[in-house]
Amino acid sequence: MTNTRAEAAYLRSVAAFRTPTLDLLHRRYAPFVVAVLSIVFTVDRPAVAVADAHAEIAEILDELRAAGYDDDERALPSGTAREICRHWVRVGWLVPQIDGDVEVYRLTAHAVGALEITGRTGGGRTRVSNSRVRTLLEAVERLAADAETDPQARIARLTAERDALDAEILRIQAEGTAPVDDEQLLEEAENVLHLARELPADFARVAESIKAMQRDVVADLRRDVRPTGEVLREYLERGQHVMQSTPEGRAFAGALRLLGDPERIDDLAEQLHTVLAQPFARLMDADQRAELDAIGRRVELGVLEVLTAQRRASHVITGQVRTHDPVRDRQVDDLLRDVMSGLQAWTSTSSAEAPVDPVRSLPMAAVGHLRQSASDIRPPGAPAPLSDAADDAEFVDADTRAWGGPRYAELEAYVAGLGDEFDLAAAFEGTADDTRRPVDLLGLLEIAHRNGMTEGEAVSVVEAVRPDGTTRRFAFGAVTARTSRESDDD
Repeated sequence: MTNTRAEAAYLRSVAAFRTPTLDLLHRRYAPFVVAVLSIVFTVDRPAVAVADAHAEIAEILDELRAAGYDDDERALPSGTAREICRHWVRVGWLVPQIDGDVEVYRLTAHAVGALEITGRTGGGRTRVSNSRVRTLLEAVERLAADAETDPQARIARLTAERDALDAEILRIQAEGTAPVDDEQLLEEAENVLHLARELPADFARVAESIKAMQRDVVADLRRDVRPTGEVLREYLERGQHVMQSTPEGRAFAGALRLLGDPERIDDLAEQLHTVLAQPFARLMDADQRAELDAIGRRVELGVLEVLTAQRRASHVITGQVRTHDPVRDRQVDDLLRDVMSGLQAWTSTSSAEAPVDPVRSLPMAAVGHLRQSASDIRPPGAPAPLSDAADDAEFVDADTRAWGGPRYAELEAYVAGLGDEFDLAAAFEGTADDTRRPVDLLGLLEIAHRNGMTEGEAVSVVEAVRPDGTTRRFAFGAVTARTSRESDDD
């Protein structure tokens, strides 16, 4: 081994240990971090509200301290649960997000990978089993078959597979199926668990790659000084095809063609339940059985997490493009630089104990009243007053007036000549035809009510004439009305 190869290997190892995954496993409180994250975040609970996470971690700290694990200075961290979570966010193990109206914590891909490593290492023996070797051989065989470009070679391979399947069908029809040894089934189940443990980290890695692409796009957009139309076309295209913008996203898009079918997920869950019902499942411990049963749910949640990240990234990129204003952004940047330079100049000439007057409100420009509309340059004015003279009203069509309201003036003049009291029905029957409309009956009742009237037990019936000559009959309680209004002294 040359010095160059040794140095390259060493640099790769140093870079690997600088990742948050291995950094988590080699930190001072690594056992505590792994234990807490595995308890708080589960397959069915990938996101935890910030307040709930702080409360649960505080309870775990109290239990471990009460059990005496705080005696070792490397066992438990100091500080509150809130401070511990903030530290985990800074080092890249937790990521805060807004889910609806609630702020939640999620595990990063590095934290999921660290939990997967510890779970695989502490989950018991790792064997070079028949199932694991067969998985490797089948993957290599599939890779070689997909890479083959000769049509005759591919046809020969498919023909051989078909002949092998036909021979197996004939053998089963003739001899039946022999039971598989429980130890072999257990090995295959352990291989399935080994493969499934890597899925959460893979899903989280895809989601984080999409989020990183989103941040890069937004940062590039804010720094962009090109024409707005060109910016819109480029970044809207990236927002619509965000899944194809990262290698992880393109790989996931291919896997989604297999996992996106709801029937396939249902079949997976049904197959897992069938496996757990077999006798060999008793050889697995409770944690293995629970983990095997949760594979379908884990796949479903992983797909949902990636699709949610995709939708959020598309929404953020589209929103940034719609509100993109390079001129305004440069003005804000210039203002912030002026503020920072002014703060630096002030701190260089002031002591640490110098008082600072807070800015309680921003200055406002002394601007007078501005016009709200430019459609009319003349100042607004009041309309001309209405005239009280009745003669100003002109009726161009007599029929229009006939279909209007009661003729109060004619009715009041008519009532004034009826004596002190009168019967309303008789008075209405005695009016002229142009004041014996149905609406005039209502006007006469209004005048009678205003002057004072007495209702009797008899029923009066009158016939009204409409302007078109048709008649209508109305019945009402007998009314005796006064010609003039009673005085208050009465």
